[in-house]
Amino acid sequence: MISKVLKNIKKFRLLLAVLAIGTYAFLSYSFTDNYFEISKNLDIYSTTLKELDLYYVDSINPGEMVKTSIDAMLASLDPYTDYIPESEIEDFRFMTTGEYGGIGAIVQRDSNGIEIAEPYLGSPAAKAGLNAGDKLVSIDGISTTGKNTDDVGKLLKGQAGTTVKLMVLSPNATTPVEKIITREVIKVGNVPYYGMVADNIGYIRLSEFTERAGDNVRNALIELKKEHKLKGIILDLRNNPGGLLNEAVKMVNIFEPKGQLVVNTRGRSREWNHPDNTGGDPIDTTIRIAVVVNSGSASASEIVTGTIQDLDRGVVIGTRTYGKGLVQQTHPLSYNSQLKFTIAKYYTPSGRCIQALDYSHRSADGTVNKVPDSLKSAFRTKHGRVVYDGGGIAPDIAIDPLKISPATINLETQFLIFNYATQFRLSHNSIAQADSFSLSDDEYAKFVDFVKAHNFKYTTKTDQLLKQLKEATENEKYDADLKTSYDKIDKDMAEARKNDMIKYKPEIKRVLEEEIASRYYYEKGRIQSGLKDDRDIKKSIEILNNTAVYDSVLTTIAVPKRPFYNGAMKSWPPASQGK
Repeated sequence: MISKVLKNIKKFRLLLAVLAIGTYAFLSYSFTDNYFEISKNLDIYSTTLKELDLYYVDSINPGEMVKTSIDAMLASLDPYTDYIPESEIEDFRFMTTGEYGGIGAIVQRDSNGIEIAEPYLGSPAAKAGLNAGDKLVSIDGISTTGKNTDDVGKLLKGQAGTTVKLMVLSPNATTPVEKIITREVIKVGNVPYYGMVADNIGYIRLSEFTERAGDNVRNALIELKKEHKLKGIILDLRNNPGGLLNEAVKMVNIFEPKGQLVVNTRGRSREWNHPDNTGGDPIDTTIRIAVVVNSGSASASEIVTGTIQDLDRGVVIGTRTYGKGLVQQTHPLSYNSQLKFTIAKYYTPSGRCIQALDYSHRSADGTVNKVPDSLKSAFRTKHGRVVYDGGGIAPDIAIDPLKISPATINLETQFLIFNYATQFRLSHNSIAQADSFSLSDDEYAKFVDFVKAHNFKYTTKTDQLLKQLKEATENEKYDADLKTSYDKIDKDMAEARKNDMIKYKPEIKRVLEEEIASRYYYEKGRIQSGLKDDRDIKKSIEILNNTAVYDSVLTTIAVPKRPFYNGAMKSWPPASQGK
């Protein structure tokens, strides 16, 4: 017992030394008015941890407890401020560079275990013959049973040049086979597809603002201009969560000349208060632009979208964006860890900050509220159009969000679409090009039979509400009177669901075609297949091809203008903005 206490005391002294070093580094960096409070609370924290380590009924893991406390502390600020331990640095690097060491495949977990969801084109996984639907039985002798995708991802990742031994069970096989794969540096492209969507309309999909995003979009546009006489270009930023701010500036620079303000950051520290202007020569300053966005477009995506809208450089189409107007920076901590924290808010050229949630003013229960419409301010674009702050970027041409039926959602979440595509690939050596591939009525009927054979069932929101209503009437003793009515509703609902595969055939068929196309042409094929019936893209083509409509969206409004910040003003934000 004494030896254990002594051992714990030694362990804790080491922890105190680490805390002391960290505290000294912090205090040497900034002697603020909060010095006493910080010093006092660090002492309380270290004392609490010591007492727990010495006397708590069960042994504790100090490292895990400290990580938990740091995470909870940072969560009280905003969801973008994170502690990144050394063990997660590779994942963080992937988020900023798009690179990691591994086999190059996305994995998922279904009811039968871990399987390959999609290998990357040209990756070690693809070259080793791994296909979507292959089950991973073990990795380097470690069974995948009971493991989640994060666990498996860590086992698959590793330094380029090292090998990993997989036991793989292919669909319809009964015995797993061994595959030894040499890991490589996997570079996930941030422009998964670009091409033509109409005779004179180009299309570029940007998935995230990782390193070289601006250069890759620039190169894609150059290639399209070489091969085609472009009238317009569609920039697809849907579900793009953002990334590096400097890449957003580079992307705007493709369409705007050198010296144009893109974004202005403003934080507590003076070093973060500065404008970011374009710094190079553009590719095309006159081509028509349609930026397509949705609620998944955030951060750097909103900087690009907001700047193009503020400059009246192009038309924004889709649904309102996410509303992240905060800028993060990383600082190194001890033991190869990092702190990613919010250092500033950003403002688009018109002077607006599009942050939707106010993390600095929480409710009594700790919840964060959206900026109410009553507190949103109006701003002016370069030509005088009215735009607003405090809630993301509102599109110039709004399109109703696509509503997916419960049938389609459950076909995906129950892996029936995925599994049918796996079987389809095994029985079809090839299909038409992804942009023209279409399932025949007979093939769709086979899918319906496949679904029936798997006893497809699901619960809708209507079912849930009806269940709640039944429970309420039972508690209030009305159930006997309403039993006949409930039975009829249940019967009618069951009958209605029988027709879902036919009622929602166009929607289900579209998703199924995308999944099948990805088995032959990877992510590029999935995107090409999806573009065929994409409402947002069809509307973008229509607008870009109609000069009168395109120009009318960007028409100057003849009303008194609020000062427009174009890089020449001395103060920021302009005083008239009241911000």
